[in-house]
Amino acid sequence: MKAKVLKSKIANRLKRKRRIRAKISGCASLPRVSVFRSNRYLSVQAIDDAASVTLASLNSKAIGHSANKDGAAALGAAFAAKLKEVSISEIVFDRNGYQYHGVIAAFGDALRANEIKF
Repeated sequence: MKAKVLKSKIANRLKRKRRIRAKISGCASLPRVSVFRSNRYLSVQAIDDAASVTLASLNSKAIGHSANKDGAAALGAAFAAKLKEVSISEIVFDRNGYQYHGVIAAFGDALRANEIKF
């Protein structure tokens, strides 16, 4: 990709991210789950914004998967188990400016399948 196109794609994602973050926030009882997607791995955090604390985190490298739909589903199942350990059953989902399809949707569906509500 040309540098100009890449810069505009990144700038547009950051605009979407700021717009989303202006509307959602997490607390201890209803944490914000933020997803970061790179070309190789996915990373997820459950964040309490009121206290600025990460309650739980996981990345796909730690469980031995990559950033595809199968890896996202496996990460979703593992993260749901981790959330249940700290007795969290309801979250606010922060897609971090990414479109809700493909890998991000597979992660969200895996959370829902493992009884995490959002």
